Amino acid sequence: MTDTPPYYDHGTIEPIDFIHGHNMSFAAGCVVKYMVRYQYKDGINDLLKARRYLDILIEKQSEKAVD
Repeated sequence: MTDTPPYYDHGTIEPIDFIHGHNMSFAAGCVVKYMVRYQYKDGINDLLKARRYLDILIEKQSEKAVD
């Protein structure tokens, strides 16, 4: 990507490339996105957002385990 926001410019791979490379769902991609940027952008708010999407993934997996 050419216009990478500064809060995503700290690793060796851009989060969007990692997410697409691993064929992640929307919720899983959001977890990655918020975890990568929390130290550089919104701190605890990004961690809470990541937790929200992680809870969604846990709920979906729990539903699958019951079936």
